[in-house]
Amino acid sequence: MAPRTHWLFGDQLGPHFLDPRHGGPDADAPVLMIEARSVLRRRRFHRAKAHLVLSAMRHRAAELGDRVRYVQAETYADGLAGFGGHGGRLTVCHPTSRAALDFVNARDEVDVLDARGFLLTRTEFGAWAQEQTGNRLRMEGFYRWVRRRHELLMDGDEPAGGTWNLDHDNREPPPRGCSTLEVPAPYSPAEDEIDDEVRHDLDRWERDGDVSFVGRDGPRRFPVTRRESLAALRRFVSHRLGDFGRYEDAMLAADPTMSHSLLSVPLNLGLLDPAECVERAEEAWRSGAAPLNSVEGFVRQIAGWREYVWQLYWHFGEDYRGRNRLRHTAPLPDWFLDLDAEAVTANCLSTALAQVRDTGWTHHIPRLMVLGSRALQDGWDPAAVTDWFHRCFVDGYDWVMLPNVVGMSQYADGGRMTTKPYTSGGAYINRMSDLCAPCAYRPTDRTGEHACPYTAGYWAFLHRHRTALSANHRMARAVKGLDRLKDLDELLEETSERGDRAP
Repeated sequence: MAPRTHWLFGDQLGPHFLDPRHGGPDADAPVLMIEARSVLRRRRFHRAKAHLVLSAMRHRAAELGDRVRYVQAETYADGLAGFGGHGGRLTVCHPTSRAALDFVNARDEVDVLDARGFLLTRTEFGAWAQEQTGNRLRMEGFYRWVRRRHELLMDGDEPAGGTWNLDHDNREPPPRGCSTLEVPAPYSPAEDEIDDEVRHDLDRWERDGDVSFVGRDGPRRFPVTRRESLAALRRFVSHRLGDFGRYEDAMLAADPTMSHSLLSVPLNLGLLDPAECVERAEEAWRSGAAPLNSVEGFVRQIAGWREYVWQLYWHFGEDYRGRNRLRHTAPLPDWFLDLDAEAVTANCLSTALAQVRDTGWTHHIPRLMVLGSRALQDGWDPAAVTDWFHRCFVDGYDWVMLPNVVGMSQYADGGRMTTKPYTSGGAYINRMSDLCAPCAYRPTDRTGEHACPYTAGYWAFLHRHRTALSANHRMARAVKGLDRLKDLDELLEETSERGDRAP
């Protein structure tokens, strides 16, 4: 009997998605890949993201050679129709979005295999979730459970170094007097004729009015092949991991990558497996090549947060998408939608927005404490904010952004995922970056010509949600601080007058 053809989605590009072991596709199965134009029409994606995904898909097809049938179609349904049942029934690994899963489940000719590219199955997570008291699925408990289960950074039954969490060592501000972190640059790929072909197609589709993009598409910055991804992993572990931990939360205007791995892109394209990433990091610590705080911070990002977000995406269900506990409904302003950094006066926000415009990427602190905090303070619709992050970030997918934005960034679930809203005044940004000194605003000013929009916005946010937040033990003291503000009325009036003007 001929092996069944296996369908590869565009974020399932690593060799583990074709591995027949542990319930994978048939050995030497023919492969189907579908490049559906309709995906690019649904949203106004970042141009660099469209280029990256199509380049990765076409590179994978070139590697597979005669084994693959690469179909360019209007929709996935058209691609399957053109496939015409070639090779009998299809198999496909569990997709990474609810919409895609619903689509493949509705196809009689498609058999869905288990998900790949994550450390745990949904069944394993469900069993852990049932054991948690009060339905409190906190990341710290989950992270420790994953560490034990996969024997990551463990010395027998105890965590390596005697502690689970080294966050206190990983919150240093950037070094004074330095415009960059002065570490070796991240891996930089070289473009080839496939990249040129994709860029030519995108130019043509955009010129014809077929699709519309946001952001700039410069030279490709992220891996699109397995070989490039392994090279990026090696370079990070060998040259950048050592300084990652202590400056993990710091920001420098001239150094957007700092010592971050930039591996979220190949991980989310399926080119790297999370197990190999955390295992290599642990090897670096055990060999004395990297300090424990850096390695633990990196392992926490992948085996902790990334895995947690993936599992919560499925566990919370589709209703989670509509959560809006704070009842924020303001539309995203045009300057934000268009990534118009020049329209923004606040240096931190202008810098972060320019980074997104130019690269489709920033690290987690600009995402959370600059971009996300602006949306939260101004009361933007969390569903629209989620869509913006999905479209504008090269590592953004539905499963990534829905929990991260609804639960973490916008606190729209009312605390189901995190214990408090993550927003702050300008003092935090000033402490953790070099962005405030050249700014027209002053982080200490709440009112007046130089009032920092983050400082004023923070207090306005607390005032707006005072009743709800005063019952939160992590926010009660901050809320009581409103009573000490003699200029609160003036602050609220100025904040209201700003409206949706760029800060």
